[in-house]
Amino acid sequence: DVSGALCIAQPWPGMARTIYGDHQRFVDAYFKAYPGYYFTGDGAYRTKKGYYQITGRMDDVINISGHRLGTAEIEDAMADHPEVPETAVIGYPHKIKGEGAFAFIVVKEQTAHIDRVKEELKTIVASKIAKYAVPDHILVSGRL
Repeated sequence: DVSGALCIAQPWPGMARTIYGDHQRFVDAYFKAYPGYYFTGDGAYRTKKGYYQITGRMDDVINISGHRLGTAEIEDAMADHPEVPETAVIGYPHKIKGEGAFAFIVVKEQTAHIDRVKEELKTIVASKIAKYAVPDHILVSGRL
């Protein structure tokens, strides 16, 4: 099991070939970090069996109290809750921590105890990632 940057070794149909008027910018953005490979900008996890899971954008990172983590990591942890089919997490300026996590969630229609669900989500994030990753705010939305 290993995680890291998702890079592609061979071209594929529909692959971008340049940035109009600035080819060097294209090369710098997609080929400089991993020479010989196209860098997708996504993080990925590969299992021992060879399956891949996209873990999120590598540039969508928040820094909470000096800990860098992708918002997708928090979203994935929260998605394990059976009453929460959809999540989105963003960073926001925090006076003490530098940045904090703000979560938007959609709950299933029959969910009656929103406060219980929010507390369970915080517990899930703390156990799957760490306490520092627990969103400071969780807002229930009709849709994302």
